[in-house]
Amino acid sequence: MSTPSLFAEPPSRLATSLAKLASQNVFIGTSSWKYTGWMGQIYHEENYRTRGKFSQKRFEETCLAEYADTFPIVCGDFSFYQFPSEVFWRKLFASAPSSLRFAFKAPEEITVKQFPTHARYGPRGGLMNESFLSADIFERMFLELLGPYADRTTVVMLEFGTFSKSAFAKNERESAEKFVELLDEFLSKLPTTFRYGVEIRNADFLGPLYFDCLRRHGVAHVFNAWTRMPELQTQIELPASQTADFLVTRALLKRDRPYEEAVTKFAPYEKVQEPNPAARIALAELVKRALKQKQPAYLFVNNRLEGNAPGTIEAVLDILEDD
Repeated sequence: MSTPSLFAEPPSRLATSLAKLASQNVFIGTSSWKYTGWMGQIYHEENYRTRGKFSQKRFEETCLAEYADTFPIVCGDFSFYQFPSEVFWRKLFASAPSSLRFAFKAPEEITVKQFPTHARYGPRGGLMNESFLSADIFERMFLELLGPYADRTTVVMLEFGTFSKSAFAKNERESAEKFVELLDEFLSKLPTTFRYGVEIRNADFLGPLYFDCLRRHGVAHVFNAWTRMPELQTQIELPASQTADFLVTRALLKRDRPYEEAVTKFAPYEKVQEPNPAARIALAELVKRALKQKQPAYLFVNNRLEGNAPGTIEAVLDILEDD
């Protein structure tokens, strides 16, 4: 069972606005949640003191319950790096109230075609991934263990990193075609227990073949703000880019900004440092589209977009209130 906050304060303006949207099936939250930079904004430091001192361990183990005092949904980025165990899932879902909804990234073991030459991958660096787009492994090692919590899981997202121009074939066009062919086969094998979204980092893949594939399976294209992807608004305006009866977006990075640069510039994410008006307007437009179409929507904002995800979300809500 989740641990309630020590503070019985009335809901904040942010919490009230987000709850109102959630009642209309529009859920806005953040990518991950364990940020001490949000103290005094989302979290109360007194909740995480042990023997008079702030406990990082206690914070990381219990702060999700207080996160849920403000946000109706959260994106679990951690699952990209592992196949969580049954025990892990049980503890995670027990650490927050049943009202909190989740989205999860599929493990990279499923979405990485070739392991990067990075220390984290050890001897596998540079090797081809034999589990790439293995529906059997994905279902057996991830979806089945997540199954008991399907009612609290809004969407499972498959994030594909940037593929080289010849990753699947001898040129970009044929590579895009081959990727879609493999993706189509993979999606056809997935159980219908969950909603799915696909996030790609190859702008040249954004076309009819890709969108039609997702549409055939009722899978959402994840509108994403990322270093080498078109702006959110550009993606929204692409013909047939809305591929499912629900919307998903992840506002991650300013275009042309490397991830590492954003971390260095914005950590520890205490406040908005670099407003991104275009991204805010696009996020507001997606909310308005979902409300107009009466379709569920799941929007996730990352600290690395502007420096502080809660502040970005407040700014988006301001745009909605002004319209």
